Amino acid sequence: MSVKATMATILQNQLTLHGVHSLTPSDCEQIVDRLIEQLRELELSLAARELAEKQEP
Repeated sequence: MSVKATMATILQNQLTLHGVHSLTPSDCEQIVDRLIEQLRELELSLAARELAEKQEP
């Protein structure tokens, strides 16, 4: 099982525990894909900021 599939299963289980039953496994996979994309963007942004701060005189 891939990391994304594992994360989607965990997400679906947690949502079910909180009373959300309307999302399909495919919905959860799409949410996980978007979360991973947003984390990558954040990581790049933070790295760029750190690099810019190091280059300031």
